Amino acid sequence: MDDLSLHIMDIVENSVRAGASRIHVGVEVSREANRLRIRIADNGRGMTQEEKSRCEDPFYTTKACGRTGLGIALLKQSALEAEGSFELRSEKGTGTEITAEFRYDHIDRRPLGDIARSFYILIAAFPHVDFILTHERDGGVFELDTAEIKKELGDIPIHAPDVLKTLRRHIAEGIRSLEENQGGTDG
Repeated sequence: MDDLSLHIMDIVENSVRAGASRIHVGVEVSREANRLRIRIADNGRGMTQEEKSRCEDPFYTTKACGRTGLGIALLKQSALEAEGSFELRSEKGTGTEITAEFRYDHIDRRPLGDIARSFYILIAAFPHVDFILTHERDGGVFELDTAEIKKELGDIPIHAPDVLKTLRRHIAEGIRSLEENQGGTDG
């Protein structure tokens, strides 16, 4: 995977398959601490201890189609290659939380990628799921909660084309505003 937003999409898809109805994705950039942290938490089925230990194996999968489960293994590898860390916490029946941390200025840190596009795709693909996106950059914060947006929309579906276009633009502008106000990009 070329950028971290693709890792996020893959793991969110795992969360949806695990029955999650609410998924929180947090991206935190701290240039002062020289850190990029990605946190994905869901309220899905969670994992047993055995599933947790096996899910970091790229050849283990629970998918019926037989595709290998590279998402978690590749995210962990990407974090460790950039002198970071990786943590997986999960308990059967309560959900899963994955945290990957990267040294921000490490030459091998993959670029963050297009978070707005990734969320546009996820919201379109899984309109029944409530997503929270929190993007922090050096003290500035952009947050989006699709549950709140769905309330505001009333009978208009969140995956209506005009709504999706507006959401994508809103997310992109929110992240761009953070970058402009805090200086630099996450590339």
